[in-house]
Amino acid sequence: MAEYIPLSWEGTPNGATRAERQRCDYRAYVPDPLLSRPLILTGQRAADVSDVERRLIELNTSEHALVSLEALARLLLRAEAVASSFIEGLQINVRRLAKADVAERTGIEARDDTAHAVLGNVRAMESALELADAPAVQVDGLMDLHRRLLNGTRDARFGGLIRTEQNWVGGTGMSPCSADFVPPPPDRVHALLEDLCAYVSGDEHPALVQAAIAHAQFETIHPFVDGNGRTGRALIHLILRRRGLASRFVPPISLILASHADAYISALTSYRYEGAADSPEAQESMGRCIDRFTVDTTRAIIDTDRFGAELDALEMDWRRKLGRVRAGSSVDLLLRVLPSAPVLTVATAADLIGRSSQRANNAVNQLTAAGVLRQTTIGRRNRAFEAPDLINALTGFERALASPLGDTRQAPPARPVPYRTQG
Repeated sequence: MAEYIPLSWEGTPNGATRAERQRCDYRAYVPDPLLSRPLILTGQRAADVSDVERRLIELNTSEHALVSLEALARLLLRAEAVASSFIEGLQINVRRLAKADVAERTGIEARDDTAHAVLGNVRAMESALELADAPAVQVDGLMDLHRRLLNGTRDARFGGLIRTEQNWVGGTGMSPCSADFVPPPPDRVHALLEDLCAYVSGDEHPALVQAAIAHAQFETIHPFVDGNGRTGRALIHLILRRRGLASRFVPPISLILASHADAYISALTSYRYEGAADSPEAQESMGRCIDRFTVDTTRAIIDTDRFGAELDALEMDWRRKLGRVRAGSSVDLLLRVLPSAPVLTVATAADLIGRSSQRANNAVNQLTAAGVLRQTTIGRRNRAFEAPDLINALTGFERALASPLGDTRQAPPARPVPYRTQG
């Protein structure tokens, strides 16, 4: 039975005010475990979930796009990780991050601590999906995911460690007594995580429902000192990949959730029902979370489809500039994978298309002569090439994801976003 537990805070000795140093009372919320929790979907909810799941599978299997699905997958994962970093206060633009990525991959010295931290988030999101292939999701695996996400950040010391103290969300920061929400006491956390992992490892509910409920439960448990948001966002990827709905890529669902922050927080708040799990109130509380997740997944699918079409148009424009391009040639291959590499060198281009450095160099030179690529430098004098039109498209996409209406001209971003590149 879900409940609020009355607890006492003994005060903070070094509190700035007398109120912060004084003892006070608060309530910590303990949710029901998931494995034994009944869930009844209304006919309308079940139909909506089924429709969105179908659209998500179609998005992952569509062969209409000129741009390879693998390239689009890398872009979407990058957008998710970059926006996650922006939410955490790490701000950087597309060009700067792309240059740092190439420098890191090729061993070029170009120190950029912010870019390094954001790239760490990208790599962690990539490696997080490895958990989707495991026979079952374990607490140790979830802790490892958290460790990877925080590696290289200022909070790395907390990585992979389940909290042993009470935490809370909102309020003054000095005590839980004025907090907006207080998660379960630390002695309840490990058992709730065990239950969560067992639920994620099963298939009792439709995949989209499982992702919605598991995400809400994870954020309610709030098992780590820091990095709960990043881990909760990665958990969505893990579940949808594991259940086969997103075999190649996950549209940026969690970023849409973050762009509708008030509605998202309202859904999480309603998830914290009290009493028996089979009560009408409990069922409707879980239903509202599922509704929110379903709506925002739909928006993520639409935005991803639109972005794929924009990349198609961009590639068609590149091909018009080049003239006739022989199918299977180095130029053809590079055009198809270029969306995953807005900045590249001849060496990284050769790796991307699986051809010799000489053939990659010829392809890069042809794209540069046609105006598709533009020469730039990384570090002091290391030659590289960037795709200006692609950088602009990526920036626009990442900014649009943060707009409640999907267009910053109609509604300003609801969260931090990459700034537009000048020049």
